[in-house]
Amino acid sequence: MTTTLSAPRLTLSRMHAPTLHTIPGAVSANVERMRSATDARIMAVVKADGYGLGAVAVARAAVDAGAEWLGVTDAEDAAELRSAGIDVPILAWLNPSGVDVARAVADRVDIAVGSMEELRQLVADATALAAGPVRVHLHMDTGMARGGVPLGDWAELLRVARSGRGRIDVVGVMGHLPGADAADPALNAPAVLRMRQARDAVLRAGFGPLLVHLAATSGTLTDPATHFDLVRVGAGLVGIDPSETVALHGAARLTASVVHSSIVPAGTPVGYGGAFVTERATRLSVVGVGYADGIPREIAAGAAVAIDGIRCPIVGRVSMDQIVVDTGDALVPRGATAVVFGPEGGAVPSAQEWARWAGSIPHTIVTGIGARVERAIA
Repeated sequence: MTTTLSAPRLTLSRMHAPTLHTIPGAVSANVERMRSATDARIMAVVKADGYGLGAVAVARAAVDAGAEWLGVTDAEDAAELRSAGIDVPILAWLNPSGVDVARAVADRVDIAVGSMEELRQLVADATALAAGPVRVHLHMDTGMARGGVPLGDWAELLRVARSGRGRIDVVGVMGHLPGADAADPALNAPAVLRMRQARDAVLRAGFGPLLVHLAATSGTLTDPATHFDLVRVGAGLVGIDPSETVALHGAARLTASVVHSSIVPAGTPVGYGGAFVTERATRLSVVGVGYADGIPREIAAGAAVAIDGIRCPIVGRVSMDQIVVDTGDALVPRGATAVVFGPEGGAVPSAQEWARWAGSIPHTIVTGIGARVERAIA
């Protein structure tokens, strides 16, 4: 889904709409960190609308910081980037809705091919439309069984590729690292070997020069042997290191207004089913975001937001449109800003903390923010 990024909106009632703020400076700093870890070129992967933060905003910040390529899920996603004037090469490697060959060629989008059927279809479409050559990256199954062509099928794959010369142009070879998050180069060695075998087979078939790429964020940060010619950085752009070995800069901040506050006595049940009961007299505030906005419904004790520099625990069940927080001695006025997550540290929870509270990963936190939450550039 494409989002429109703007300044935060203050309504006539002085309430701030729930807003996900994108921090381009953090994206740029993360690209700089990746550049310090590798001599390979950097592809900024802006799938899922730039991990929910706006594909154009994230792509611009990454390119300005030195990323030379962009990666997307579907070739159609490239149109927005091209319309925004972004001119670097783009690779689309999943294409769940198929490939419009003419559009891919017109938008200068490279297409990754992960099966024999895909390659045959691409050759046939390029032939029928006389729209080639389509630039192709052949996808090796390097051990995930999640797409990609097994090494044993590469002889036939390359036969089909040779038969399609003039309609397709094989310019790259790619794969994925199944265990890179463990930050153990020994676990990556089998995938590195398969990638070398795939590269050598393609060169022997007469294709080249080739762009070979295997590593994503974790491999980029922890294992130079996986870097080859290009590394694909996605989660790392927005401050997530899946290996949890390097501190990156969080690029997202989610804020919402307090819509109601009250003082309640001890023994007050809170929310649906009274799942939480106050043990003492306290002050409660209702924050205007809920599970329809991407707040995980099932969260562990200790989940919290920050209000005026104080971490306030969430009490009771998460509702569709709101959460309730215990503000203790502070009576918070209507319209006060709650920071659900952000990069500031201190009282402000991080996306990584939210992932732990939800029993998930930070990727799902930042990409799961709903469509009715406004987007803004911080």
